[in-house]
Amino acid sequence: MSYAIIRNAKYTMDNINGIYRHNERKNTNYSNKDIIKENSINNYSIKKCNAPYTKIFKQIKEENNLQGWIKKTSNIACEYIITSDKDFFERIGEKETKRYFKTAYEFVKNFKQLGEEYIISAKVHLDESTPHMHIVFIPVIHKLDSKSGKVVDKISCTEFWKGKNSYSILQDNFYSYMTQAGFELERGNKEENEHIPIQKLKQITYYETREMFKDTQHLEQEVITNDNEVLRENYKKVINKFNTLSKRYTRIKNIVDETLYKAEQIEDENIELKNENLKLENENETLRDYIEKTFECISILFEYPKEKLKSIVKNFWNKIK
Repeated sequence: MSYAIIRNAKYTMDNINGIYRHNERKNTNYSNKDIIKENSINNYSIKKCNAPYTKIFKQIKEENNLQGWIKKTSNIACEYIITSDKDFFERIGEKETKRYFKTAYEFVKNFKQLGEEYIISAKVHLDESTPHMHIVFIPVIHKLDSKSGKVVDKISCTEFWKGKNSYSILQDNFYSYMTQAGFELERGNKEENEHIPIQKLKQITYYETREMFKDTQHLEQEVITNDNEVLRENYKKVINKFNTLSKRYTRIKNIVDETLYKAEQIEDENIELKNENLKLENENETLRDYIEKTFECISILFEYPKEKLKSIVKNFWNKIK
């Protein structure tokens, strides 16, 4: 069974134009060797973007009067990468593949009430080994302003992805939406491996892979006989072994998918912590400047040496601690 796959990435203003050049195939050379440049003519847009993402971002922000305090380190755009496996697309064919990506686009429009107007670009790539779609959007939340009583649209990546299980909710909703649209897909068992440590996951994966190859060694030996009963028994063994291996493969696939998911969650949390630390550092620097200016003012006001004043405050503080 194939999987409904949706991944999310976050970008600051500094790096979204690089994503634009990649998605729209504006680069001359690519490190990704899967890209077959002569097939790029088959790529198509569900929502076209004819200018760098920064330009479109500013245009959408101005047209919709989007609120939100944007700093240099702020994530101002997100990107969904939507796909399944190669066999799935080969099985459903070209027409259904187009419907798959169109349906996924409709999901993104409606998920968290985003709105199509905040989608910057939706590009389907057919020039790599597996078809996939890049959807770049502005993470806009719709908040009720307590003063005016009106709904205000605000750019906030942090609030859009609020909650430790936000990524899991995205995957659950995407899986449900796509299967209800008639696509036969599977959602990996997210609970089975939820609390398994990374080292244990590696051990399980290694063991399962080793056992899979060990169990297939005797199947490579060709059975040469005219005895139908022997052939029938051998056929049953092959089918049973195939079913066993299929289950093991599914288990390995689930473990790998869940590991990738957790790694992305940790990366997102690390970025948020770094941004929070930077914010605290700035606040501490501001507070230090404020205290220094306060000492200077008091020193001038009372005509008392600043360093002696600091010493008095320090001694007092040490006594009350």
